[in-house]
Amino acid sequence: MNARPPRPSMGVATKRTAANKVIYKSFLDSFNKAELSQTKAATQAIFASDALIDAAHPINRATGGDGYFDDIISPMAVGLRGFQRRNDILIGGKYQGDEWVTSMGCYCGHFSEPMFGIAPSHRMEFVRFGEFHRMEAGKIVQSQVFLGLAELIIAMGRWPLSPSPGYEGMVPGPSTHDGIILDGSNPEKSRASGDLVETMLLQLTSPDAAWQKYWYDDMLWYGPGGFGSYVSVESFRAFQVPFEQTFEGWGDGRLEGIEGVGVNCKAGDGDYAFLSGWPAITGVHVKPFMGINPDGKRIYMRDCDWWRCKGGRIIENWCMVDTLHLANQLGRDVISEIA
Repeated sequence: MNARPPRPSMGVATKRTAANKVIYKSFLDSFNKAELSQTKAATQAIFASDALIDAAHPINRATGGDGYFDDIISPMAVGLRGFQRRNDILIGGKYQGDEWVTSMGCYCGHFSEPMFGIAPSHRMEFVRFGEFHRMEAGKIVQSQVFLGLAELIIAMGRWPLSPSPGYEGMVPGPSTHDGIILDGSNPEKSRASGDLVETMLLQLTSPDAAWQKYWYDDMLWYGPGGFGSYVSVESFRAFQVPFEQTFEGWGDGRLEGIEGVGVNCKAGDGDYAFLSGWPAITGVHVKPFMGINPDGKRIYMRDCDWWRCKGGRIIENWCMVDTLHLANQLGRDVISEIA
């Protein structure tokens, strides 16, 4: 019996997805140009002028290509000398009639100027990113942009909250180096990856951790800043089960009659699958988390994932949560505290 209520199944990559990924890849190539002005021009060309962009705290909201560039990209380009973008995953798929593309990787450079209210470290730093874009007629019309700013603060040794029990540091891309999929994917393989992940997700919060059987024993879970990363299903379970219990009713809130929480996009693309929701998870804070004592407050998590599947089980999972937004709900303004 599923631990969570039924919900729409994963989508899959389509022929339109493949075309959109090529368009999106061309836009990403603009980051390799010597002049950042070319990236701005490419941004204005691919984004609809009224595209709604949900972005990580403290940005939170931007509009259109100008908003994406001025509010998200430009602060990092200024703050990180020698600014580079490195993409490890580029996949996509159709979910409930909408076509999405997604990328994951990191920005890097010498952190020499303030960005997003964070003072520079004057050394090389990495900022993990995850992007999800809904496309129509070759244009981006809606986006969700995650940034690993908590991971950056942790790497600089300025984290004011309790450390996670896991590894905190640079997150690699797929061990197979095949995460950028531009060709059309086999629909049956895409469906199998999506169904595998969806079946696993439905078992989260089960009292016997029934989700474990869908993973390899030596799986890798690359978690958000403040959560930590783990190798082996046993190590991940030691984190995941207490984490679920930290937020009573952890899930999309449907059982409690809560609306507006859930998945905006999810699909399988070859051996990979992805998911994003803004917010995707809710729960009531009932146990300490990151050293913050509970006060019974309901919180909402902006959450996303990418999975790599192999031979009918999951081998790698990259997860991002807007940790600073979560901490802010729990009464801790991390950026202000380290200013």
